[in-house]
Amino acid sequence: KNTNELKATGNVEVIDKSSNDQIFANSIIYFKNKEIIYSEGNSKALVNDIVVNADEFEYRKNTNELKATGNVEVIDKSSNDQIFANSIIYFKNKEIIYSEGNSKALVNDIVVKGDIFEFDKNKDKFIFKNNVRIDDILNNNTIFSNYIIYEKKDESFFSKGPTEAIINKKYNFNSSDVFYLNDELKIYSNEESEIKDKFNHYSLSKFNYDILKKELIGEKILILTNYKLPKSDKYFFDSGFFNLEKNQFIAQNVKILLHPTLFGSTENNPRIKGISSNSKNGITTINKGIFTSCKIEDDCPPWSISANKIAHDKNKKQLIYDDAVLRIYDFPVAYFPKFFHPDPTVERQSGFLKPQINSSNILGDSVYVPYFHVISDDKDLTFQPTFFDSSMQMFRNEYRQKNKNSDFIADFSLTRGYKSDLSKKDNSISHLFAKFNSNLNLESYEESDLYLSIQKVSKDTYLKVFDSNLIESDIKPSDPNNLTSEIKLSLNNNNSSFITGIQSFENLSLKNSDRFQYILPYYDYSKNLNLDFFKGDLNFRSNGSNDLNNTNELKTRIINDLEYKSEDIISNNGLVSNFNVYFKNLGSIGKNTNTYKSSPQLEIMNLYELNSKYPLSKTTDKFNNIIIPKMSLRLNPSDMKNYNNENRTINTDNLFNLNRLGLTDTFEKGKSLTVGVDYKKENLKNINKYFEMKLGTVFRDKDENFIPNSSTLNKKNSNIFGSINSSLGENFSLDYDFMVDNNLNTIEYNSVGAVWEYDNFKTKFNYVEENGEVGNENFLENTTSFNFDEKNNFSFKTRRNRKINLTEFYDLVYEYKNDCLTAGVKYNKTYYSDGDLKPKEDLLFTLTLFPLTTYEHKQSGF
Repeated sequence: KNTNELKATGNVEVIDKSSNDQIFANSIIYFKNKEIIYSEGNSKALVNDIVVNADEFEYRKNTNELKATGNVEVIDKSSNDQIFANSIIYFKNKEIIYSEGNSKALVNDIVVKGDIFEFDKNKDKFIFKNNVRIDDILNNNTIFSNYIIYEKKDESFFSKGPTEAIINKKYNFNSSDVFYLNDELKIYSNEESEIKDKFNHYSLSKFNYDILKKELIGEKILILTNYKLPKSDKYFFDSGFFNLEKNQFIAQNVKILLHPTLFGSTENNPRIKGISSNSKNGITTINKGIFTSCKIEDDCPPWSISANKIAHDKNKKQLIYDDAVLRIYDFPVAYFPKFFHPDPTVERQSGFLKPQINSSNILGDSVYVPYFHVISDDKDLTFQPTFFDSSMQMFRNEYRQKNKNSDFIADFSLTRGYKSDLSKKDNSISHLFAKFNSNLNLESYEESDLYLSIQKVSKDTYLKVFDSNLIESDIKPSDPNNLTSEIKLSLNNNNSSFITGIQSFENLSLKNSDRFQYILPYYDYSKNLNLDFFKGDLNFRSNGSNDLNNTNELKTRIINDLEYKSEDIISNNGLVSNFNVYFKNLGSIGKNTNTYKSSPQLEIMNLYELNSKYPLSKTTDKFNNIIIPKMSLRLNPSDMKNYNNENRTINTDNLFNLNRLGLTDTFEKGKSLTVGVDYKKENLKNINKYFEMKLGTVFRDKDENFIPNSSTLNKKNSNIFGSINSSLGENFSLDYDFMVDNNLNTIEYNSVGAVWEYDNFKTKFNYVEENGEVGNENFLENTTSFNFDEKNNFSFKTRRNRKINLTEFYDLVYEYKNDCLTAGVKYNKTYYSDGDLKPKEDLLFTLTLFPLTTYEHKQSGF
């Protein structure tokens, strides 16, 4: 009574009769003077329609305030909304509740978490602050922000400041000042925003998104496809309507920047512009569109296609153009009412490929329009009919098949109405090229491959008449005079390999009786027997063949080689030496040939080799000088096959090689000493400046008549072989190979190559002269080029045969080239004549619009 305090414990119930508010607790203290009630232990308060549960209460009757702390739960019985917090203050007069610390609210089907809540019951409004998270559990939507206002009457949320929303657990929105309408299921903002899904990234100046319909409306839109991946495209729209679920849209003022590597070149900037665009059912249409692949520059692009409508059919993977005009530097050059082509993502799709026009002084003008047909996932075919201005027609096909462990390609054609200048009669001619590769995956071998190839033409000059413009194929013979067909099996392990097969060679420049060579069969086996045999390597090799040549010349042989190569032995004074021993066992039989006897022969040959070199160097402030005297002493006590008429070229690059004569069934006969010296002077301050010289010769105890005469190694003293390589800096370099007879009277071989470069100018001369036993060639050729700038260049090439005093050809080329357009003019004049081939004079104009098409026009015989 002295302090006017009342303390009650045990199932306490407090009733304020003036307001009918109630408090239930385990214990309370009532301070009558202050009109304050404190409660402790499992407390509960009923204030109007509000139920508050907490560990402790502080109720101030004068100000009508209720403060609750510890596991607070607030229930609005009129709306069934709930608030959970560490502490709350309820201002009854204002009907406002403040919560602090790990707050949580359940509003309808929405869960809100944050640090601070404010609930205005009169206005039916919530304010959530600091680390706010809203979970719309029913619709799988989540919103994050530091400040959100919830208007309960219209079920709308409004955030102030940065806001993140995850909609349908699929779309991530990043924005600020965002509205989320729970009853309408819409979210929108008038501020800069970003939207992300698994693959795409949207940037918008403002947006409105209908969650139920998955429809997005925005302005100043940038879309990045394949976000943060290498092949990402950029779409720009002034405004647009998008259905994210159906991947449909309608947009205004379209600009699409495709990824630079779309067509295989990083220099390109492929792009499309249009007035409007829409996408529906997998078809994207751009109205009044312009497409180019050229680099973005201030000037107009080198080429572009403008069309009334450009449609991208993703189902058919086609780009379709209506009323299209091809422009080169904004000048219209061609009109197409309608055309289509596969989109750049297509690797294989049936359809017409780009056409090409050709001209030939032998065949005349021609045009072909290839058609590509996909047979199945692993098979396709290209049909290429070619029509000439004469009655001639070529029907060419290329078939390809790719399996898991093998691949096959065949190129074949039939040409009707071909008329040779020699026969003057119409003929049908053809070709067949085919190649098959297979990985056999044999368990006993690391590699096991089977290879088959066929090359066949019906006319000797076929590959010269039908040049690369008419037959473009990876399996076409590289040499127009030689055809090769074969079957080959290759097996490999760590230290051994085995190859076997059959081969057929046809030399089209020879008469029919001598042109064929058949190797039926051949094999080649090699094995490393010991990697450390008496401080060296011991290797075994066996090879054999049955060779039928010139109709009835037959050579059959089996060769076994055993070779030992010692490690380098380095003496105290720096002399480097090694010792090698070679054994050869040859089994042979021949028919109508001078190389092998007609009865079986078995021969054993051996060769001993001692190599030494003495590297010396001297370094000054400016130069590093290196000189290496070297020698190779060889002894072959056995006989040698007769190869004196074979053509063999020796130079400083192969002079010290063991098999410098390129012979497999015999060793170089007799005793020989090969000596030489290598010298090099290097500029330490400029690695592009150096001088290098090599000299070498061979001495033997007597002449060996079975060694090829052209090599000069058959003499007691061979020619002196030399080479000089010199660079006087960035601008000039010289390569000189020579061969002088042993009397120093005659230079039997000269080869001079000189290159001079200055700024954008480059010229290269190559002179070759052969005399005496070495040969009888003599020609001079020059290649000159000049780059006017990065885009314009000129080149000239000619070759003169000084032996017959005849210029073989002239080539003059001017080319303009940038990232997407190449235009060139080429003048070519040749003086070569062979059967159907005759001297020609051509003027060729080429235009390539990358990656659209290539156009070539050749004017012959002008």
